[in-house]
Amino acid sequence: MSGDVGVGPFDVVCCSLEAWDDVWRRNQFLVREILESRPGLRILFVEPPVDVLWSSLHDKRVPPSGTRTIAGFERVTAYRPRKWLPRRLAPGVDGRLSRRVELRARRLGFRNPVLWVNDSSYADLAEKSGWPVVYDVTDDWTLASRSERERRRQVANDQRLMALAREVVVCSPALASTRGAARPVSLIPNGVDVDHFQAARDRPADLPGGRIVLYSGTAATDRLDVELCVDLARSLPADSTLVFVGPNACHPQVTRRLVAAGAVFLGPRSYADIPGYMQHAELIVVPHVVTPFTESLDPIKAREIMAAGSRCVATPVAGFRDLGFPVTIASRKAFVRTVTEALMAKPEARCHKAGPGEVDVSWTSRAAEFLAALDRATLQPS
Repeated sequence: MSGDVGVGPFDVVCCSLEAWDDVWRRNQFLVREILESRPGLRILFVEPPVDVLWSSLHDKRVPPSGTRTIAGFERVTAYRPRKWLPRRLAPGVDGRLSRRVELRARRLGFRNPVLWVNDSSYADLAEKSGWPVVYDVTDDWTLASRSERERRRQVANDQRLMALAREVVVCSPALASTRGAARPVSLIPNGVDVDHFQAARDRPADLPGGRIVLYSGTAATDRLDVELCVDLARSLPADSTLVFVGPNACHPQVTRRLVAAGAVFLGPRSYADIPGYMQHAELIVVPHVVTPFTESLDPIKAREIMAAGSRCVATPVAGFRDLGFPVTIASRKAFVRTVTEALMAKPEARCHKAGPGEVDVSWTSRAAEFLAALDRATLQPS
């Protein structure tokens, strides 16, 4: 990896929007490659806080908090703080969380780490710690469907970080356009492990019988077109099932509607197992809404689908609409019909193996670019 020349050792505090789990997302891929490249580097991986009151009110088990080690990553310490009250009842909660993260880093012996901010809630930490900051923008949450109070908070934190950060990294052309209008940014899209998705896998035992129409990834209503998914589940041939594999962030009422229409939710599955689901699906579908928020995204699964050679029907959303075969783009109106026609295609039209140039670069290359941004942040004067 590039980015090593002339840069001394440093530690990293990564404030992540996602927990470190078996699903794997952008931050975990980058961490894996950065650690491989920089043997002396340590990372404090800050997970989203445990929301104690919310868990109690919804009869959920309160997840464990505190620090833990990550199997296979001895130089990563995961830390999950506790958030006792919602922000509307405790306006200073983000500042208190930031102080806990700073204290945790000090206890680990991190003297002047680089702060990698993915979760803009940690704008206070960026402002008060004095650490060099890299702001990594992967979703434009200022455009997401949220309450007005939450939207104002997101906008304020984003503006603070845009002003404070020594380096700003974005993952999509849309973010490069919006954030790049205010200051220089580095566009570092997502990557893919091609070999991981092309190695042949057995059919997962938990897949329903018959033909599988697969949605892979987090099911969330700021991405999914719920009505279109309901129509699709109801309209599939009798031997086909719409299957969701991945975390389910939908409201329970939405989940019940989809299940009543014939969809099956399998829940999260390990990144190690996802290629098997893709390879044994008759078709992968991406029935996403087209909004300014989804325009800001750079879907990792778009490259994974291409690497696996899986046929896919997607609405015209960012990350998919310019890919070409085996991805077919269909309007919302034509989506169900396009899926049905794809299921009727001749066998020889159902297989495709991505060749050179069809899939974006590896996570190793993407992490080299990101590590270079971390290096530049350490070298800039405060």
